[in-house]
Amino acid sequence: MALQPFGRTKSVSKRSKKYLEEALYRRLFRDGSAEVSIRQQLNQFLKSSKRVYKWEVGDTLKKLRGRGLYYPAFKLSEAMADRGMNRTVSDQAIHLDLVAKAKGITAAENYFINLPEASKNHLSYGALLNCYCKELMVEEAEGLLEKMKELNLELSSMPYNSIMTLYTRTGQPEKVPAIIQEMKSSHIMLDSFSYNIWMRALAATSDTSGVERVVEEMKRDGRVAPDWTTYSNIASIYVDAGLFEKAEKALKELEKINARKNLSAYQILITLYGRTGNLLEVYRVWRSLRLAFPKTANISYLNMIQALVKLKDLPGAEKCFKEWESGCTTYDMRIVNALIGAYAKEGSLEKAKDLRDRARRTRGAKPNAKTWEIFLDYYLQNGDVKLAAECVDNAISTGRGDGRKWVPSPETVRTMMGHFEQQKDVDGAEGFLEILKKTEDPLEVTVFESLIRTYVAVGRKEPTMRRRLKMENVELSEVATKLLDKICDE
Repeated sequence: MALQPFGRTKSVSKRSKKYLEEALYRRLFRDGSAEVSIRQQLNQFLKSSKRVYKWEVGDTLKKLRGRGLYYPAFKLSEAMADRGMNRTVSDQAIHLDLVAKAKGITAAENYFINLPEASKNHLSYGALLNCYCKELMVEEAEGLLEKMKELNLELSSMPYNSIMTLYTRTGQPEKVPAIIQEMKSSHIMLDSFSYNIWMRALAATSDTSGVERVVEEMKRDGRVAPDWTTYSNIASIYVDAGLFEKAEKALKELEKINARKNLSAYQILITLYGRTGNLLEVYRVWRSLRLAFPKTANISYLNMIQALVKLKDLPGAEKCFKEWESGCTTYDMRIVNALIGAYAKEGSLEKAKDLRDRARRTRGAKPNAKTWEIFLDYYLQNGDVKLAAECVDNAISTGRGDGRKWVPSPETVRTMMGHFEQQKDVDGAEGFLEILKKTEDPLEVTVFESLIRTYVAVGRKEPTMRRRLKMENVELSEVATKLLDKICDE
C-alpha cells in the first residue's frame, strides 16, 4: 500500500478515492475507544486497499499510545512498515517502545540489537532505557545509561528523568538528589519534569522544606517557569502531608497559570480540592470546566463523580450522573461503575443492582469485569461466598475491555478458600476450583493445601488427589503432605 510522504498537505477532505475517506484515527475510533472496537476497525482497514498519508499514521500512533492502546498501535506500526513506510530513527524509537509494551522487554531488546548501527543513537538508546525503567529493571537501566555516557551520546534530561522515576518507583528516592547534581555538573538543563521528580523524591523522605527550596531554586533559575503540573505536584505533596492550607494556595497558583484552560488541569484541581475535603471548591471548578468545555468529555464526568463519591456527596454524584446520562453520546461503563461502587459501599445493594440492570436494559451496556469486582467485594464483606463465586465466574467470562483476561487477586482466592475451609464446604471449594481453572492460569499450591484441609475437616476421602496434584505439578509442604495421606490412600 502506497503512503504519502511528509511535506504534503495535511488535509484529507480532497484526496482521491484511492485513499481512506476519513482520517485514519477517526476511522479507528468510529465505534468508540474500547480496544475491542479499535482492533476490529484496524483489521478492516488493514484488509482494505485504501491508502493513507504517513503523517496520519504517526498522528494515529500518538493517539493510540496516549490512550494506552499499545497492541493496536504496535500492529499498525508493524503493518505500515511491511507495506513500505520508511521509518525514521525517531519512528524506530517509538516502535521499540511499542514492541516492549505489546511483546515484552526481550522482544524490545532483540529489536534494538537488530537495528542498523546508524540508528543506534540517543533516541533508540533512550527508548530502551525507558523500557527498562518501566519494567523496574534497575541494573539494566543503570548499565545502559553508563553505556550511553561512554558512547558520548547526546544526552538530554529525558534519560535522567527516566532513571530518577525508576528510583522513586523502586523505593530509592534518596538516590535522586545525586542524579540532579550530576545533571547540573554535566550542564544538562533540568526541565519541569526533572524538578517535579526531585520534589516527589524529597517528599518521599518527608523533606517538605526541601520541596519548598526546590520551588524557590526553580523560580530563581528562570529558565524553566513553573507550569500547572509543577503546582499540581506541589499541592499533591502538601495534601499527602496533611498541609491542606498550603495545598490550596498551590492550587490557586495552578488556576492562575491555567489561562489556556487545559482540561487535565481542571480535572487535577477537582481531584485535589476533593482530597482537601473542600466540596465548595470542587463544585466551583466543575462549573468553570463546564463553561470552558460545553461538550464535556466522559472522563471529566467520571473524575467529578469519583470526587463527589469520596466526599460522601452521593446526591451530588447522582445528579451529575443523570446530567451525563441524559446527554452522553457514548455510554461509558466506567461512569456507571463509579455510582454502582458508591451504592455498594454504603450498603445499598438493590440500588447498585438496579443501576447495573438498567444500564444493560436501556443502553445495552453490559457489566464489565470491574462491575463484577464491585459486587464481588460487597458479597465478600457480607460473607455471601456463593454469590461472590458467581461474580468471579462472571468476571472471568467477561474479561477486560482491552481483550486481556481477568483473574481474581491472590487475596480474594485466599479469602474464599478460607471460607470454604471454615465452613467445611468441600463441594463449594471444588466448584470454586473449577471456576479458577477457566483463567487457564496455574493454581497456587496454597489453593490445593486449603482444599486438602477442607477434605480432612469434613472427613471425606478424595482418591484421585495425588493424581490431580501431579497433573498440576504441585509440590505440597511437609504438613500438607501428611494431611494428604488422610484423604488419599493411593
